[in-house]
Amino acid sequence: MNAELHWQQQAASLRLTGKLDHETLLPLWEQRDTVMQGISDIDLSGLERVDSSGLALLIHLQDIVRRHGAVLTFTGISDKLQSLITLYNLQHIIVSSQETP
Repeated sequence: MNAELHWQQQAASLRLTGKLDHETLLPLWEQRDTVMQGISDIDLSGLERVDSSGLALLIHLQDIVRRHGAVLTFTGISDKLQSLITLYNLQHIIVSSQETP
């Protein structure tokens, strides 16, 4: 099983793969401002696991984009991640692009 987090930028999309948890998120955290330049969508479909630390990072990445006057959408939210989002009552903050009007 892959115990790392990987990301790939393609145009305005950032694809995350692997695990987004307290043990793996530091490299992305350290590069967050650079990585998020020009990003308007994060594809989460390649994530095997997301914990509360990873969820907090997603919220922070969204905030970075908002501070630059743009909107960040999320695609590929798994059922497990959606359950975590609901558990923390964040369904109005982390919204799947399929749910946005």
